[in-house]
Amino acid sequence: MNRLGRGGALRHARLQVVLAVAAIATSVALPVILVSVGGGVAAHELSDLENSGYEIVVTTSGSHGIENAHTQAEWVLGHVPSVTAASPVLSVPVVSFNRTGANTSVLAEGVVPQEFTATLGPTQAGLFPHPLPLGDPTDSVHFDNGSYAGPATYDALVSSTYAASYHVGPGSRIVLAPSTNESAGVSYNVTGTFGVSVSFAQPAGAFAVVVPLSDLQGLTHYANGTGTVVPDAADSIEVAVTGAASASPSAIAAAAAAIHARMPYYSVTTLSQQAEQLKAAADVLTGFYLALSSVGLAVGVLFLALVLLRKVEAGRRTIGIRRALGIPARLIASGILRDGAMLAAGGAVVGVAGGYFVVVALARWGSSTVREAAGLAVFDPLELGAIVVGLVALSLLASAVAVRAALRIEIVEALR
Repeated sequence: MNRLGRGGALRHARLQVVLAVAAIATSVALPVILVSVGGGVAAHELSDLENSGYEIVVTTSGSHGIENAHTQAEWVLGHVPSVTAASPVLSVPVVSFNRTGANTSVLAEGVVPQEFTATLGPTQAGLFPHPLPLGDPTDSVHFDNGSYAGPATYDALVSSTYAASYHVGPGSRIVLAPSTNESAGVSYNVTGTFGVSVSFAQPAGAFAVVVPLSDLQGLTHYANGTGTVVPDAADSIEVAVTGAASASPSAIAAAAAAIHARMPYYSVTTLSQQAEQLKAAADVLTGFYLALSSVGLAVGVLFLALVLLRKVEAGRRTIGIRRALGIPARLIASGILRDGAMLAAGGAVVGVAGGYFVVVALARWGSSTVREAAGLAVFDPLELGAIVVGLVALSLLASAVAVRAALRIEIVEALR
């Protein structure tokens, strides 16, 4: 019976060790997932900014709030030194109808073809045909000095995902409408396809079309005349400067100041400013992720402290004998500290591996948005190493509690 009791106690001790490792692993997996995915998304967006083909962007609060976009872009291009392109962009969700009889929501991008191409970065430029087969490169014929009375080509590019889903390609025709009422739509000739860049905000499976800016404005009541919401509207104007000016922060700042003087009620920012803001936001989010994870880490460390205390309690007699034999207290303490550090390190390694496999699983089987976010995850060895080292350091506090309990054991009572 005594042997069975010792065997049961041994199994119980092993179970406690396993549970302690599991608790620590779970507490570590959460910050690994949050930091790797959040950091990866931020790094991807930062890379997009750094590799954009433009250096200045004009925006405004709300949706489609820039008025007289054609005129403003032309002024910027003709009056601001070092500017080589000014691309107004309008993004509006519309409904598409195709020969399959299906209708689906798509994101329509209205652009000035020539200017849009000039502001694409090296990565994005490879996704689009060059030049854009959208008829008038300057979008001035249909715009006709703001009258929108000129002839329109009604050409459209469709995303590769949309083309594959509905078997639409060059030579096909689709109808774009502002609502599910097909009779209110306009028939477009598909002249090409484009790839969809990987972006957290716009998943790779997005259905999208690119059309001339004036065409989209007329379709969605952002042109002029009766029913116009914002005349000649756009969401942004992206401005590119010459190669020499793009390497000069002062030249970019001077161009931005000149644009802001022309458009004082709009927000004019440089990509360097946006990059700084994104970096600051990423740092704040990383701190928030770690603070959020601290609750789980605290629970894991507390559980470790309880396991070590239980181990000390179960080994009271052994500890008493060792102290009676004159073994220094520092050796007893170092043994407990070592056990705590090994449990914490083992749990942390399991947690890092678990977090990695969770992210991989999300990238493979999650929803489209989750897959895109998880696919951008970056597992920085320095960050993961800091989490492991930090947890091992915290384990010393848990071990210190057990050490204190061990050194307070009365030798005489322990040997009874």
